[in-house]
Amino acid sequence: MGKAKERSKIVLSHRASTRVVLTAGFAAVVANAQTEKTFPTDAEINLVLTQTDRAIQQYKPLIDLEAVQMGKGGADTIAHDREVVSGLEMAIKAFKGKPQGFNGPLGFTFFEWLDDADRNAALCAGGSSLGAMSEMMAGNKDKAESLLHLAQSCADVSTLIYTVSENAGSLYQRRDMSTPKRNWPSRLLGWHRRVPTF
Repeated sequence: MGKAKERSKIVLSHRASTRVVLTAGFAAVVANAQTEKTFPTDAEINLVLTQTDRAIQQYKPLIDLEAVQMGKGGADTIAHDREVVSGLEMAIKAFKGKPQGFNGPLGFTFFEWLDDADRNAALCAGGSSLGAMSEMMAGNKDKAESLLHLAQSCADVSTLIYTVSENAGSLYQRRDMSTPKRNWPSRLLGWHRRVPTF
């Protein structure tokens, strides 16, 4: 009976030691994996570039429609929208030649341009909706329908660009995981909490 108890204690002691060793080993592997920088791959960056290009190609004709609807009064707004799109197109070309450039300062600028394009498209949606209400109250049904169509299209593109910007922000944030959060640009820290304002 005494030998059985002794053997049981040895087995339990061995199991406990094995658990401690395995737990310590697993913790060391996890800690090492978390401290390594994992830069986005070329394939991940190229996917975001393709998504961005598709979103921009949908957004560009809407800027033209918005320019017609706003007339000369919206010239500054339209110029800014086109400047943001131009910046994104320039960045796409630059990154296609050298995808790892995304991991530098231009990557954050690219994210910022996506953020601006998303907001501008959301403003287009909000402004067009308000314009449609005004035209409807004035009895201009055709003009109101045209503005409502523009508002819906801009809202759709804003959602698409927002989704792409989340992907880009996630990649950019991942490449910088070894940098303490207090050193990250403030807009990147809140990239997932952005709410379009009208």
